[in-house]
Formats: sequence, C-alpha cells, structure tokens
Amino acid sequence: MLRWLSSLRHARLDRHEIAGSLGDMGTFLPLLVGMAVQNGLDFGASLFFAGLFNIVTGLVFSIPMAVQPMKAIATVAITSKLPVSQILAAGITVSVVVLLLGLSGLIDSLNRAIPKSVVRGLQLALGLSLLMKGLQMVTGTHAWVGPDSYLVASVAALGVLALFSARIPAALVLFGAGLLLAAWRDPEVVRLVRFDWTIPHWTPIAWSDFTRAFPLAAVPQIPLTTLNSVIAVCALSTELFPDRPATPRRVSVSVGLMNLVAGWFGGMPMCHGAGGLAGQYRFGARTNGSILFLGAAKMAVAVLFGASLMALCRAFPASVLGVMLAFSGIELSLVTRDQRTRTDATIMLLTAGACLGADNVAVGFVLGLLLAWALRLESLFTVERERITREANQERQSDAADQDRTSDV
Repeated sequence: MLRWLSSLRHARLDRHEIAGSLGDMGTFLPLLVGMAVQNGLDFGASLFFAGLFNIVTGLVFSIPMAVQPMKAIATVAITSKLPVSQILAAGITVSVVVLLLGLSGLIDSLNRAIPKSVVRGLQLALGLSLLMKGLQMVTGTHAWVGPDSYLVASVAALGVLALFSARIPAALVLFGAGLLLAAWRDPEVVRLVRFDWTIPHWTPIAWSDFTRAFPLAAVPQIPLTTLNSVIAVCALSTELFPDRPATPRRVSVSVGLMNLVAGWFGGMPMCHGAGGLAGQYRFGARTNGSILFLGAAKMAVAVLFGASLMALCRAFPASVLGVMLAFSGIELSLVTRDQRTRTDATIMLLTAGACLGADNVAVGFVLGLLLAWALRLESLFTVERERITREANQERQSDAADQDRTSDV
C-alpha cells in the first residue's frame, strides 16, 4: 500500500499525459483487433483486462509502463488461426515461466544463455509473417473499389506513411476509419452496439490446449518476453527515468501475474514492452498518470459496451485490418537492425529462414539456438588454437634465442 501511495505521488494528468497514453496503440490495436476478427478472441474481456492491468501497473510503477499484447503469441495466433483456448493457454504458460524466473532471480541467466541474434531472428520471422498475413487479407478482398477494397487499403497505407513523423497514432486513426467503413458497409452493426453491462466470465482451458500451444506459441514467446518485456524495458526505464527505474524482478513478476489472472477469463496474453514505453514517452507521457487514465478509459468502454463490440469487430474491413497488421509486422521486423556483425546477421537470417521455411517458430528457434551455440564454440576453439599457436611460436623463438646465445659463447 505504501508503494502504491509513493507511485501515485508521481502521477500527473494533463494534455501531455493524455496524449502519451495513446503512444502504444499502434501495437495494441492491430493485434487485439486481429485476434478478435481472425480467432474470435473476446474483444471486451481483453480490453477490460488490459485496462485493469494498466491501472495496476500505474499503481506499482511510477513511470508510463505499457501493457501490450504478447507479439509472438498474437502473430502465431493470427497467421495460424489458433483457437482461443490455445491462445490463452500459451499466455498462461509463458507467465508461469517468467514468474518463476523472476522470483528465482534466474531471468538474467536465461537472457545470457539465449543469444540476442536468435531472438532477433524470431522477431524478423514473426514480423514478416504478420506482414504477409496483412497483405493476404488485403488481396483477399478481391475488390478494386468499395468500403473494403484495394483502394481503401492504398489510402490507409498512404495515411500511415503520412503520419510517420506526426504525434498522432496511425493505428488509432485507422481504427476509427475502419469503424466508420464497417458502419457504412453494414448499418445494422451500429444498432447492435449498445450499452451492455458486461463483466468477463470464466473460460475453460483443457490440458490438451496447453500441450498444443506450448511448442507453437509459448516457446517463441518466452525469449521475446525475457528480452523485450523484462530486460530491455528495464534498461530503457533506467535511461529515461534514472531516478525511478523498473527492476527485472518486479517487471517479470508483473508480467507473470497478469496472465495467470486474465488468461482464465478470456483476456489476451499481455506483457510490458520497451517499444510501448518508448512510444508513450515519445507522445508526451512522463508519469504513471497516463497509464492510469488509459486503463480507466479501456475498462469503461469494455464494461459499458462489452460483448456488443464483437459485432463491430467482425464487420471491420479486411483491407484496413490488413494494412494495420502489415505495418505492425514491419515495425516488429525493424528492431532487427541492430545486428550489424556478419556472424550475428547470419544467425538472425538463418533463424528467421528456418522459422518461415519450416512454418514452425519453435523449430526455427531451436535450429537458430543450436547454430549460435555451435558458432560460439567454434569461436572459442579458434581463440584457444590461436593462443596455443602463439605460445608455441613464442617458445620456439625463445629456444632459438637461447641457441644463438650458446653459439656466440
């Protein structure tokens, strides 16, 4: 309680904090809407728990810590059309692992064991998969002109490009435009959206859902969560807020507890993220006031409109959603630009290629990990051989010098 009061003392709510609260919507909306449309994920329940944990996060952390979808799980779910029960099972599984790593203090050890180049390879593969899925959705409209057509997709893409340098979330603009187009296409859906007091309900998950979801979605998400949602976000918080940084243990416990609660009530798998924190900071957020405001807004919409929002999601134009997902995929792929050495780039590309070639992210992750470890061992052996050769040469030179001195005598 004292920690919550301490965090609340930092909270501010002004136009900058309100604008900053929208900074991570570019990731949040496309993946949530995508899973709602493609997989049937409960939009209202997911929005409710995202808002709830925005508020909890705002009470625990005094910085604008984002709450985002787990990108690997969301991408695999959308591209492979996983059932909702397996999406939830994957999120719960990842949370158990991350929670145990956080409580035991092993989170840093795991981060050192998994090379960054392998994680970047996973991100590249997932980003390209999301990009291709988005383009497939656009081409699947089979219409040149209309409320869901190639023309709409082209205008949406140009809109995103035009807003790249603006302080307006492009995803929020596209989401609003998509809702208007959905209402134009099918005016009936507007009448279906009404005040509908809704609270998330228990969602049963079978053991088979856990066993099927683990290799498909949980395995690729675990390294992404440890690197991006824990290690990277803590490093960024130290850089942006040196007086009140987040710690890996607290962040990992936060990620773990979120899905252990939300997953059993239909909430999408969630985590924190460095990209979300950076986005909210860029748009003006400096305190947890932005997160508290965003959480209250999400919960209000979810509770007041609830299940009626699903009708609007189902009518959402595929052309607009495809553009949103495509640019989310590009954004996810662009984080791999930091792999500049030949070895790191090779591991990253081979990992991504294996993921896409095998059509299985878990297989690509294992192959990339084996390759990275093999190259690391080969490098160690090379260094050891060079050391032995250098010592042998020094010894021969020393022997030769001794012989020269002996002959001179």
